[in-house]
Amino acid sequence: MVLKTFGWSFAVTALGLVAAILFGGWTAFGIVAILSILEISLSFDNAVVNAGILKKMNAFWQKIFLTIGILIAVFGMRLVFPVVIVAVSAQLGPIEAVDLALSDKDRYQELVTDAHPAIAAFGGMFLLMIFLDFIFEDRDIKWLGWLERPLAKLGKVDMLSVCIALVILLISAMTFATHAHQHGGAHVDKAETVLLSGIAGLITYMIVGGLSGFFEDKLEEEEEHEHEEEEKAAREGKPRTVVAMAGKAAFFMFLYLEVLDASFSFDGVIGAFAITNDIVLMALGLGIGAMYVRSLTVYLVRQGTLDEYVYLEHGAHYAIGALALILLVTIQYEIHELITGSIGVILIGWSFLSSVRRNKRLAEAEGNADDRESEKAGITA
Repeated sequence: MVLKTFGWSFAVTALGLVAAILFGGWTAFGIVAILSILEISLSFDNAVVNAGILKKMNAFWQKIFLTIGILIAVFGMRLVFPVVIVAVSAQLGPIEAVDLALSDKDRYQELVTDAHPAIAAFGGMFLLMIFLDFIFEDRDIKWLGWLERPLAKLGKVDMLSVCIALVILLISAMTFATHAHQHGGAHVDKAETVLLSGIAGLITYMIVGGLSGFFEDKLEEEEEHEHEEEEKAAREGKPRTVVAMAGKAAFFMFLYLEVLDASFSFDGVIGAFAITNDIVLMALGLGIGAMYVRSLTVYLVRQGTLDEYVYLEHGAHYAIGALALILLVTIQYEIHELITGSIGVILIGWSFLSSVRRNKRLAEAEGNADDRESEKAGITA
């Protein structure tokens, strides 16, 4: 099972590390290995959240996620995205941007750093909306009940998550503007960039998430009346519509997954510049890490891990909330990647241990109930 799920990841790791040695010797090997670990640690919460969405898809769409999705994730976000950042921010053509990335690495890194406020605002707002919509929803299973119960009641207020997200964005932009003004006002226009990019992230979330949710709801409605539809289709000799609806739902969930993955990868791509500004090594390291995140997602789905460890999804969403705020803070302040990665791992580890303790309590309670039943049966006999 492990080899089947992680086989491609192991193969890509071997090829990537060999390519690194051929490209830049053992130093390059070390950098690529570190980048791979960085990407996995920063994206573990991504895998847990992805698994929650992916388990709703059929085997066909899971394969699409692992094939076409991996191409988008590895080549799109880890290789093309850093070049696009430079091309847009420096107003260069794609070929010029690639040439700059390969020939003038210091200038390339400088341009990516200049583009960071826009990237952080877009990714931060997208992830923040995921977190807010999660904590404001009333759920049967609650991890931190003392916090989640009152938040679920607050969540009954319409558009609350959007209002809170916009207030946080406004504070982020104003803070950045004040900071720039104190330093001579040379980059005061970045406040406008932060606002526009943040609103773009919010709109992207609402469009993609809204379409995904709409078709998911439609699919559930169709499934509720599945037997009636089958009988009606059989009588009229028409094909069932549920298959087409499932296709639309799966397509928009796939689209949502890709945007989600892109938002998660912002911190990995930006964090990678703290280790190297070589685009080839960056693509190799982050690409290997992305493969493991994909494989881990599928592993969690096929093993039913989320159903067994019920608080994992909660921990992942709290990690998303922390990452969103970290991205927004990095508009003004630099935060070490170790802190970013550690927060996610700690929150997910905590939720995993809470799930284990819950399962143990339930098993003990069930065992005690069985013992009582046995005692009653003995007394009756």
